[in-house]
Amino acid sequence: MVGDFFAGLWVVDRVGVFLAYTLGGVALGTVSGLVPGIHANAFALLLAATAPTLSGPSAGVAVAVLAAGVTHTFLDVVPALALGVPDAAMAAGSLPGHRLVLGGRGREALRLSALGSGGALLCALPVAVPLTALVRRHESLLSTSLPFLLVGVFVLLVLAERRPWRMVAAAFLVLLSGALGLATLDRPFDGFVAVGGVLTPLFGGLFGVPVLVDAARGSGVPAQDGVELATRPLAVGRAAVAGVAGGGLVGYLPGVSAGVAATLALPFAGREDPDRTYVVATSGANTATAVFALFSLVALDAPRTGVTVALRAVGPPPLATLLTATVVAGVVSAVLVPVLGDRYLAAAGQVGPRTTSLVACGLLCLLSGLFAGVGGVVVLAAAGVVGLLPVRLEVRRVHLMGVLAVPLVVG
Repeated sequence: MVGDFFAGLWVVDRVGVFLAYTLGGVALGTVSGLVPGIHANAFALLLAATAPTLSGPSAGVAVAVLAAGVTHTFLDVVPALALGVPDAAMAAGSLPGHRLVLGGRGREALRLSALGSGGALLCALPVAVPLTALVRRHESLLSTSLPFLLVGVFVLLVLAERRPWRMVAAAFLVLLSGALGLATLDRPFDGFVAVGGVLTPLFGGLFGVPVLVDAARGSGVPAQDGVELATRPLAVGRAAVAGVAGGGLVGYLPGVSAGVAATLALPFAGREDPDRTYVVATSGANTATAVFALFSLVALDAPRTGVTVALRAVGPPPLATLLTATVVAGVVSAVLVPVLGDRYLAAAGQVGPRTTSLVACGLLCLLSGLFAGVGGVVVLAAAGVVGLLPVRLEVRRVHLMGVLAVPLVVG
């Protein structure tokens, strides 16, 4: 009887330690997700570098790292919506989430994102088992076919522009961003932090600086209306499932982002309300990627993301422990998105757009220099010039993911 009592205390203690490390990771991922300019890849690589040096049981550190990575995929939508809101005249070429903010529906967009991420997380867990088994069975074929698969993905992405002149512009952007990747990805960059390298200035320049530059001429975040969802639950569910399909593509295929996957998956999500559908599908793809990448690590020993690189360095605990941490972090993060996001939007609305853009651009310069030195700041500026082109050419920004895909195909 006494032995059973103390055994029960030991179990409770282990559960308490597990929750403490998981919630600590959630707190870390919340901070990183809310800071503009910290791309998920850079944050994950920073975790990978620091995780082996952290004190504490390896299983606890692994759980914290995973929870931080999952939380980041939920919370990074908040600064993405609150910062970089363009002038209304440029809304047609802006991101779908920004168009919702311009229409006063930013709070709704936050909740759509939370639903997309949460729904995709729950759907991805059962899908990951058979999908991973399928990938494992054909792993060698997938590896040898990778260049052809990437070419096929970006051909479909270009064709999705529909109009001939836009297709030409999209193909040009894929090749131009690919040339930028070829010129920078394999070059040594000496930053103050020996992690992240050139990825931070590349992604910050291609996808961060242009949005902020356009937003500096805007009127900032307007007053936001209520939180009621204007999209039918069935449409939200379809978009979340489409995000899961996109997350599977990202989780097992390098060189493809959640934005690319969501763009390709949107036709399967239906044509109803494309802006809202895109927010749900992209958020879903972003979070589902974390689940599929986890299975890829455990089943295939193939770390596809910075978080799984960190887990591999620490030594991952059993899959059941990791999946439990993923679910706990996902549930908490889904609540945090609207709670913190509403306040973030309100605070951004009280600050002038030019000030907000300058501060965010300054942070990107600081991070670029931190991760890649002076050369990183130069890359940030060059990538920023390239990143300004999609809106001017009236095509999607996702074509700039050629920065990773083209070097993979050529290499």
